[in-house]
Amino acid sequence: MKRIGLLSDTHGYWDERFEKYFSEVDEIWHAGDIGSMQVAEQLAVLKPLRAVHGNIDGGDLRRIYPEILRFRCEDATVLMKHIGGYPGHYDPSVRLRLSMNPPHLFISGHSHILKVQYDPALKCLHINPGAAGLQGWQTQRTLVRFTVDGAEFKDLEVIELS
Repeated sequence: MKRIGLLSDTHGYWDERFEKYFSEVDEIWHAGDIGSMQVAEQLAVLKPLRAVHGNIDGGDLRRIYPEILRFRCEDATVLMKHIGGYPGHYDPSVRLRLSMNPPHLFISGHSHILKVQYDPALKCLHINPGAAGLQGWQTQRTLVRFTVDGAEFKDLEVIELS
């Protein structure tokens, strides 16, 4: 069983509360638009970090973090891409990959809209953790925590950062 802290769209902004909310997770996953190496490094000091780069991320972040990351966590396959869309409206850049080999969990960012939705067509859970940074139009900054137990996802929490 692994506890995961998930965020996206920090846009170079570090909130000291990341430490508080991610202190008891096993891994931190960042769904892109990290915004600075400093934020990536600070997250990686807290816990092991898995991340993808987003459309605002520069060359240094793009060299370290891929555009698409597919991996196993426990018995679950996870696919993460910054610009990915959501069930019924997947981005063309990932649509074929999702339909040919659906993961158990698809994570995307970019929209700054928190969304947790099951896709019955792909039998896949989709999570967009919203935005944790200050850039953008969103009025609420959010983080997500959840547990991966085998191939199941449990105890999902949404954390609002006013």
